[in-house]
Amino acid sequence: MLSIISVILPIFALMAFGFSAVRLRLFPADGIKSLIAFVNNFATPCLLFHSLLTSDFASAFNIAIIGPFYIGAAICFGLGIVIARRFFGNAPGESVAVGFSGTFTNTVLVGLPIMTRAYGQQSLAVTLSIIGLHGAILLTLGMVTMELMRRDGASLGQTLVTAGKRVASNPLIWGIAAGMVGYFSGLKLVEPAEAFFVMMSQAVVPAALFGIGGALNEFKLSENWRQALVASLIKLIVHPAIAYVLMIWVLHVPMEIARYGILLSAMPAGVNVYVFATYYNRGVSVAANTILIATVASALTISGWLYILSL
Repeated sequence: MLSIISVILPIFALMAFGFSAVRLRLFPADGIKSLIAFVNNFATPCLLFHSLLTSDFASAFNIAIIGPFYIGAAICFGLGIVIARRFFGNAPGESVAVGFSGTFTNTVLVGLPIMTRAYGQQSLAVTLSIIGLHGAILLTLGMVTMELMRRDGASLGQTLVTAGKRVASNPLIWGIAAGMVGYFSGLKLVEPAEAFFVMMSQAVVPAALFGIGGALNEFKLSENWRQALVASLIKLIVHPAIAYVLMIWVLHVPMEIARYGILLSAMPAGVNVYVFATYYNRGVSVAANTILIATVASALTISGWLYILSL
């Protein structure tokens, strides 16, 4: 238990530090958006590029881990939609937004720091193999479902083009693509370039955690907190539970490898659920509340999953 606390405490202390700094006006709220933009658009692509370049990525691309992660995400997406429709009486578009809130994982701002803190650099190769597909698969799934279910939806072709553009314009994808090209071409960095990417990579963890903590000041609980709580429970408990069953009980993946995919699936909802909701103007308050509730509650649930994965 002490080892779990030692993993979790610095992570959430940094988040609390960022939250308090903004709340007490010691750090400008407007600066948080710039900080997160630095992490997403510059520091993390450098980390992804360097990690893929220096890791055994080919052996880490394990379909027995990647498959259950995304099967679990798809099941959670459908479950969230059904619950939003049947139990909360939401319209189709709002239901898709609620389902997406319980599906899209914060793989970068929370996932990467916790994975490296819990399991070290050896977890990065498997983690990055999941992150590399994350936006492409889940954004496309969410956007296509939204357009098919809402009454004023666009054509399927237009939706796929829009989804493709959003994925292709993501700097995280650029970092992953460049890393894969470098890896398979045998690229070796000279020392100044190596030092540059190492320093940029080291900036990801503190900046990401401080930034996501500061960003929580933007989100307030509203009348839709019950739906957000359901979406949070789906994300924090149901998704990793499905991944666990598929990896350990069905596919018999060794725990020392499976735990990377299971723990990553236990991360809270990412900021993209809010971006998705505002893009379609559907379920915006649920998405905002889910980010707040899931991020705070994940301090407890991630500790629980760390304990289960250590048995």
